[in-house]
Amino acid sequence: MAKTPLYVRIERSLRARLAQAVPGDVVPAESALAEEFGVARMTVRAALNALEADGLIERVQGRGTFVRQRPVPRAAGTLMSFHDQVRSWGRTPSSRLVEAEVRPARAEEAAALQLTAAAPRVVSIVRVRLADDVPLAVEYACFPPHLTALLDVDLEAGSLHRALHELGLRPTLGSSTLNAQLAGADAGHLQIAAAEPVLVESRLIVDQHSQPLEHTVSRYVGARYSLQVAFDVQPPRTGEIR
Repeated sequence: MAKTPLYVRIERSLRARLAQAVPGDVVPAESALAEEFGVARMTVRAALNALEADGLIERVQGRGTFVRQRPVPRAAGTLMSFHDQVRSWGRTPSSRLVEAEVRPARAEEAAALQLTAAAPRVVSIVRVRLADDVPLAVEYACFPPHLTALLDVDLEAGSLHRALHELGLRPTLGSSTLNAQLAGADAGHLQIAAAEPVLVESRLIVDQHSQPLEHTVSRYVGARYSLQVAFDVQPPRTGEIR
């Protein structure tokens, strides 16, 4: 079995320390860490680069490296627009557009959006969602075909949810399923390894008329995004055990 690269072991050690640190704490300089771990500065730099990519530390030129404010987990039972959520963290949201077009609907999309045409089509928008230029997710969103006006929106700096409101549509209720998959083909977009796991949220949102409005699959980098779940505890069943 191949050994874990040295910089990865250093990264894991530093990640454990950061979990106990306070935002704003100073991270030791590369030279100090290199001496502590007995490695070259280039090895330490690779570990710090990975932590910076995950949004855990911030390098400020002329001042040093500091622990960043960790993103607040999103309550799984609440959906806030990505744009507003990232701003609530004190970070700058942006998107990188991958695809914006009207295309044939896949079977699961047609079923979710209740499209009944013989050859249904959807408005498809694929974006990489970023916070301070760090990729957090790839978002595959599709909408009913009459919403082609969404293709005229600023899909990199703007908010789709705000655009929907401007079109007289209010996202109201939704449901989602969660699972984990490997990053695979999205690895390049997310700047992670193809074998790294991602959190996948598939959701359907309806409008104020209870009509399907949006079917979206978001693939989040697990180390950069989290969900908080509240649940009820069911009492044990009574009766004979068979």
